[in-house]
Amino acid sequence: MSIRLRKFIGTVLLFALVIVWALLAMALAQAPLIHNNAIASIAYYVIAGLGWVLPAMPIMAWMSKRTDNA
Repeated sequence: MSIRLRKFIGTVLLFALVIVWALLAMALAQAPLIHNNAIASIAYYVIAGLGWVLPAMPIMAWMSKRTDNA
């Protein structure tokens, strides 16, 4: 697979990941424990805001992997 196609697919996957992650984070933020407690809200938003990076790391690694078949 060419690097150009790999980067395109990875970009689409990252875009979809961020959209789904944001929608799930917004839905979970409405839980009474998170919504009614300031400390829980801060902790939740920090974790949810940075949490998308972990699933994105393998996609980024795959996108930048070189193929030595040239």
